[in-house]
Amino acid sequence: MLDEPRSGRLTAWGNALLAGLAAPDDIAQEITADDAVHRISGLPGEHVPVGLTLGLGRLRALGVTGLRLALPVSGHPLGLSGPPEFNARALAAGEAVVTVGGAALGLVPEVREAGPAGDVHVEVEWRCLPVRDAPPADVPSLSEAERELAEALRDATNALARLDVAGTGPSAHAALEAYRARAERGGEVLAPGYPPRAVRVLALAQRVAALVEIASDGHGAAVSASQIAARAELLRPVERTARRAQVAAYNAYVEEAERRRT
Repeated sequence: MLDEPRSGRLTAWGNALLAGLAAPDDIAQEITADDAVHRISGLPGEHVPVGLTLGLGRLRALGVTGLRLALPVSGHPLGLSGPPEFNARALAAGEAVVTVGGAALGLVPEVREAGPAGDVHVEVEWRCLPVRDAPPADVPSLSEAERELAEALRDATNALARLDVAGTGPSAHAALEAYRARAERGGEVLAPGYPPRAVRVLALAQRVAALVEIASDGHGAAVSASQIAARAELLRPVERTARRAQVAAYNAYVEEAERRRT
């Protein structure tokens, strides 16, 4: 979770496009980032894969007013609402995007590498499938996520101190430096239209997730197999809270829009 999920970029910048807050070509570039190309397949009314600009425009024509992020893992279908076929694809990818308003659709990224050795590039196809029109699973409000994160950060800090994650090993130092560099680059993750609180919650969620990932990768003091298992068990609820908060931050645009309508 040190890297921004592709579904997060599609959710944030797709919401900016649906709201008319940025130019379509700029939005497509933000979503594509370092990948070579993104296409959307299976859209209603489209018989072949289409580019991001056309695909997002098609969603808007279908009445879609917003996008939500899902970050499911085994045993925790975070952000999903079914049916089983879509949930299974999203779980295999570890991420997905679900539409709000209009047609009930979900998009799952299928990532593949192409090109000769030494010149490999990444292509992404977003598989569009029907979803169940129901509330997403286990997604907190932004305010709930912020409260939970404050407690999770304290727990994570205490746990990592006990586990000596920041020990003197060079791999731990390298991982921490990589996280700090990633954090410095992460100031503009969310797109125009998001409330400042969402930006704050996302930054904190990414910080907690990064610390958990560093610990889970075995950095710090040498440990036995049983200690590794104990470490994973200790950090699992912290990781879950961080993942829920990331989803809440990316979905804050839709949450705010629904609040304005009520």
